[in-house]
Amino acid sequence: MVRLVSMPAVLVTRTYLELRDPGRLLPVELSDPDAHVERVAACPAAFFRFLYTAVGAQHHWVDRLSRTDDEIRAYLARPDISFWVMYRQGAPAGYFELRRDTDAVEIVYFGLLPEFVGRGLGKALLTVAVRRAFELGAARVWLHTCTLDHPAALPNYLARGFRPFKTETYEVVMA
Repeated sequence: MVRLVSMPAVLVTRTYLELRDPGRLLPVELSDPDAHVERVAACPAAFFRFLYTAVGAQHHWVDRLSRTDDEIRAYLARPDISFWVMYRQGAPAGYFELRRDTDAVEIVYFGLLPEFVGRGLGKALLTVAVRRAFELGAARVWLHTCTLDHPAALPNYLARGFRPFKTETYEVVMA
């Protein structure tokens, strides 16, 4: 006999935020001498997948799990995508991904590995992400977060100068 198990549904609120003026960025500089951020120009699919799952597993990041290595490589090779990694003492600590549009840059994904949360690195990494986005010629930098993300995510975005422009609520079935 097959027993069907109902998966719980969770109500989630997604908040979209934007920053239109680089002068409104309230920066936090990277003060940890053992940390730095660099662009990964030819990111291996396995490394991309590692970072995506290491950062997002606790936050129900699932939309990219089914992508093949070829799909990941093709996506990262697009000229409108840039992929940045924060390293601390040689180990990856977090990352962000930028997608450039005509006059806007989206911070598509952003986060830290769990071992690096709570050290102030997220504030500094977001500062770097926003600066890189404006350097790409953005008139507007935007992102979204949701109630499944780390509880410090939304306060960090607001503290750096982002302002909400839209919210939506939806259900997620948790596996």
